[in-house]
Amino acid sequence: MKKSYGIIIGIVVIVFVLYRFFAGFYNTAVTYQENAKTAWSKVESAYQRRADLIPNLVNTVKGYAAHEKETLEAVIKARASATQTKIDPSNITPEQLAKFQQAQQGLSGALSRLLVTVEKYPDLKADKHFLELQSQLEGTENRIKVERDRFNDAVNKYNIHIKRFPGNLLAGMFGFKEMARFQSEKGAEKAPKVQF
Repeated sequence: MKKSYGIIIGIVVIVFVLYRFFAGFYNTAVTYQENAKTAWSKVESAYQRRADLIPNLVNTVKGYAAHEKETLEAVIKARASATQTKIDPSNITPEQLAKFQQAQQGLSGALSRLLVTVEKYPDLKADKHFLELQSQLEGTENRIKVERDRFNDAVNKYNIHIKRFPGNLLAGMFGFKEMARFQSEKGAEKAPKVQF
């Protein structure tokens, strides 16, 4: 009788330990995955803030440089493309990130051309509203960088958790897959050429 109680207690302890092991891995993976998704939503939010500033910036520039129609239209078109490119945070792939980044890079390039165009208009460069918008845009660019770094940190934590042994054996069983990190554009390691 005592022997059967010992076997039952042993089985209960083994089941409890296995439950804690599997549940611990699963719950931690879910937490890290959700943190990475939240971090991605903050990246998108920072990009959305930039997109929201652009119509005001374009309208301000339009008042001073109406004949720069081609440059202004390029910014508007790039903004539309950037805001239409969305990523499913539950399945972030390198291909999706590349597409998103390409759209954002197109907007960044159009904005750069617009700001270079502004150099031709001293009255615009001195306009209080324009200077405030330009300052907000610079601050937003910094926010974007910070949020991308935080996203990569969250993804890194998640990816390490599901790749380390013995978690790597459980990850496939529970359907956890590696998440893609935000990477810089090709050629970003080279300093841009500035000419005056």
